[in-house]
Amino acid sequence: MNIKQFYDEGLAHASYAILSEGKVALVDPRRNPQQYYDFAEENDAQIVAVIETHPHADFVSSHLEFHKNEGATIYVSKMVGAEYPHTGFDEGDSFQMGKVIFHALHTPGHSPDSISILLKDENGKDHALFSGDTLFIGDVGRPDLREKAGNMTAQREELARMMYHTVQNKLKPLADDILVFPAHGAGSLCGKNLSDARQSTIGEQRATNWAFSDLDEKTFMDSLLQGQPYIPKYFGYDVDMNKKGAPAYQRSLSQISIWPEGSTLPEGALVIDARKNEQFVNGHIPGAINIMNGGKFETWLGSIVGPEEKFFLVADSAAELEILITKSAKIGYEQLIHGVVVNPAGMTEKGTSFDVEGFKANQDAFTIVDIRSRDEHANSPIFEGSLNIPLQELRERTAEIPTGKPVLIHCAGGYRSAAGSSIVAGQVESVEVFDFSEAIKDFQVPVAH
Repeated sequence: MNIKQFYDEGLAHASYAILSEGKVALVDPRRNPQQYYDFAEENDAQIVAVIETHPHADFVSSHLEFHKNEGATIYVSKMVGAEYPHTGFDEGDSFQMGKVIFHALHTPGHSPDSISILLKDENGKDHALFSGDTLFIGDVGRPDLREKAGNMTAQREELARMMYHTVQNKLKPLADDILVFPAHGAGSLCGKNLSDARQSTIGEQRATNWAFSDLDEKTFMDSLLQGQPYIPKYFGYDVDMNKKGAPAYQRSLSQISIWPEGSTLPEGALVIDARKNEQFVNGHIPGAINIMNGGKFETWLGSIVGPEEKFFLVADSAAELEILITKSAKIGYEQLIHGVVVNPAGMTEKGTSFDVEGFKANQDAFTIVDIRSRDEHANSPIFEGSLNIPLQELRERTAEIPTGKPVLIHCAGGYRSAAGSSIVAGQVESVEVFDFSEAIKDFQVPVAH
């Protein structure tokens, strides 16, 4: 057998292709199906099965496309209530492909309908666990994403309790030498303390993962529920899309409206300007939001823009727009794009330059807004008396910012503050809005190691 991992750095998402005897099974494939087709072609094999460990919240899967194009069977828990053709794959169910056997374990905790897949070799020996969002390297999946989304909803306390019993009854009994292949690594919002390692073993997790410690149920639940990251706006939208099955990737992209360079956009439209902050400051459409094209563009797009909104994408080249479209499609947001355009007309608004030395001489002359997370603000304070409004909440909470003094927006390194300052400047006209940008790094206390 051959196990191939595909890793998407932007969403810290891992998917897998398992090859045996000219047949391929996929586990939790990403939206763009091409690399899986390439893998099958390179190995003169056919994709015959797709296994979904649960309806994902943080990305859109291509499972339905493989069923329609290749006739691949989609295996998913009956509890998902999947609206696409599928075969139920639940506790105790198995199927054989070539010389390997796939065996389902019901492992609720991240979601009530989560399964993990035990891969058995030709001798029937447990070889690998594809653990989805149940078991990560160094952590387990967060239990707070299914209170309002999916076929089966569950309160976070209920799912945290389920996760405790999943670890005790399903994961701990597994043999130490079983390989662990999770669906996410460090940087994912599906957990809080994920390792940047790409694979592990049950033995290694038994020795190093806090969830395998000898904890009672309450202590485990309290630890799991504490300090989870925010929930982006797009997560429930993706759960529902994955439950229905996403439209075909290339066909969906081909329907995006490409406007001629220099076009005039409709007045009042929501504009996501992905150019570098220096370009944005030199001239942008009034009210545009500056989410720079970077490693986490898709996450911040889906955190700032809700799935009920339509938007325009702006970049400085056609090549850049193509990248932005593919990133948007990872979370199903290509369907929300009203149009894409290179350097549209009307980029008359300019940013204000920030005088760091002037700020140092009189910090009290500014209203300082910290748009980092609540945990960052509490655990690594920078300015006493600053107002903490996390970036993902800023559009809805700008009215809370006092406007008696100039407003200064900061994050930890400058990426988020570009977006944050553009949001506030677009909503507040009575006072100047400044972006601390990368200068904030000079004001942070180094962490002792």
